[in-house]
Amino acid sequence: MLPWSAELAGRLDHNVIDSELLRGNPLGDPHRRPLLVYVPPGYDDAPERRYPSVYVLLGYTGHVTMWLNRAPFRRPYPELADEVFAGGDVPPAIVVYVDAWTALGGSQYLDSPGTGRYHSYLRDEVVPWVDEHYRTIPDRDHRAVTGKSSGGYGAMVSAMLAPDVFGALATHAGDALFEVSNRRAFPEVARRLRDMYDGSYDKFLADFRGRLAGTKEGDLDLLEMYAYSAAYSADDDGTVRLPFDDTGAVVPEVWRRWLARDPVVMAGEPRYAEALRSMRAIWVDAGDKDEYFLDFGAVAFRRALEAAGVPDERVYFQLFPAGHGAIEYRYPLALAWLAHRLSP
Repeated sequence: MLPWSAELAGRLDHNVIDSELLRGNPLGDPHRRPLLVYVPPGYDDAPERRYPSVYVLLGYTGHVTMWLNRAPFRRPYPELADEVFAGGDVPPAIVVYVDAWTALGGSQYLDSPGTGRYHSYLRDEVVPWVDEHYRTIPDRDHRAVTGKSSGGYGAMVSAMLAPDVFGALATHAGDALFEVSNRRAFPEVARRLRDMYDGSYDKFLADFRGRLAGTKEGDLDLLEMYAYSAAYSADDDGTVRLPFDDTGAVVPEVWRRWLARDPVVMAGEPRYAEALRSMRAIWVDAGDKDEYFLDFGAVAFRRALEAAGVPDERVYFQLFPAGHGAIEYRYPLALAWLAHRLSP
């Protein structure tokens, strides 16, 4: 295993999308976004052939060039994905690595007046751009969305919000079951905000933006909570509403807005249940020692799929021995499973 890079059997293209939907977004983030597109071996040799497509979403704090990072003794996902298709045993597919980073660390792939129109960006700009520039099979039955953590959340909600665009999904330790995975953090964040910033997020953000990130304890916890609030519970004018008060207790009217975006809760609504029933394939997994208890979220989402009437044969579910991190080896397993089911 080389520590630098490896030659791909396929090809990874580095593209840029000039987004009209992200232009003038509330955080002033760039509207020109990088987009990595992988084409499998043989793509350039068969100009008449078309391919299924799989869209890959990053977790919180992720930006698209991080897919190229190499950890010691491990390979980055684009190389693992390439290996899936290099042997010829898995039907080939185009793999698209999407960027939805924000100055708050992420967008949750939702449209929000607090962050920008990131769901619409994926649905209405990225997918059509890829279909125009690459030989995809431009049909939801041959298109999947996948991701881990916040990216897994994005996969679940994107499939429910846009079943006309995506016909399959894979979620690895995706954010779900907010009552367990998110609510437990409210008192700790409220205390840190009180003790370090007099209870003011404005003070935290001004301090955070004026120094090197991560140089104070709790930086990421505070920023992450604010980012989720910006995605789930921002008012129409962009005002970000926290789901807890200065004692860490839930603010019911704001918490209801969060729960309305919980994939487990969404799956129980008729329109989203119908969307899930229309999926050709759904992969759900998580480490059984996930530090954010997203293994329970995975179990709850699997049960919600059953309650929604999704046939068992379309669902793959597994808890495996791991925590939240270093589970990139799971992604190619789901990719191969999806490729078989998306292939014409």
